[in-house]
Amino acid sequence: MVTEKDLALNDGRTLHVYDTGPGDTETRLLVFWHHGTPNVGAPPEPLLAAAAERGVRWVSHDRPGYGGSTPHPGRAISSVAADVAAIADALGVEKFAVMGHSGGGSHALACAALLPERVLGAVCVSGLAPAGVEGLDWFAGMSASGERRLRAASAGRAQLENFLSDSEFDPDDFTPADHDLLSGEWSWLGEVAEKAIQGDPGGMMDDELAYVAEWGCDLGQVRPPVLLIHGGQDRIAPSAHAEWLANRCDSAKLWLRPDEGHISVLGSAVEALDWLLQDTARK
Repeated sequence: MVTEKDLALNDGRTLHVYDTGPGDTETRLLVFWHHGTPNVGAPPEPLLAAAAERGVRWVSHDRPGYGGSTPHPGRAISSVAADVAAIADALGVEKFAVMGHSGGGSHALACAALLPERVLGAVCVSGLAPAGVEGLDWFAGMSASGERRLRAASAGRAQLENFLSDSEFDPDDFTPADHDLLSGEWSWLGEVAEKAIQGDPGGMMDDELAYVAEWGCDLGQVRPPVLLIHGGQDRIAPSAHAEWLANRCDSAKLWLRPDEGHISVLGSAVEALDWLLQDTARK
């Protein structure tokens, strides 16, 4: 069962928090889930049963500007670390793992970089690398609509707002394998995306602006073990991003799935939970 509550922060903001709780079985590992763009922060429904079987407790939150969380204009990718730490403190949790998909994967990596004493391990699925870094042609391989959206974000909030007001979902962003999973096992992603876009678009815009700006953390300083999972056919975050991340994070391991896309690679998510449990058990 997922419970929801609002957490008041010292800066006056509110975070809407989700928690599957300890349940009837002993919790072996608490994992913070980081959602993609645009999504709300509910923990991943397709993984709830597998997590419960393994003693994994999910905690997550709507990123600022989404759902029930107060906007935080100008936030960076790194801003998530302070919010996660505040949630963990409120729950009385010292150590935990992090896992995220798409833009959520980038936020999970920021937590690993900035909370090394608390993060036991991190899983980044289909995540973007920082923009403007050396050794990566950041836009290469993106779908046409995805590239236009992020280039609009690079030009500033007004240009991004104009782009989003005139744009529609482009099915070519996803591969046939992505569409298959979205219409089946991971149709839940459509549900959380629908909830996200029903409200104010500010959360989505703040996400997109953060992706093209400085993250505010050094990935070369990541110490917890990191698992990068990426599809070779990804049209949202091309696999070169994962390869760049794997070369910059000394603790990273890359599972490259050549035939998978941005969504279909989530077929490896249960394996990722097992990796987290095995790796954190060594600590």
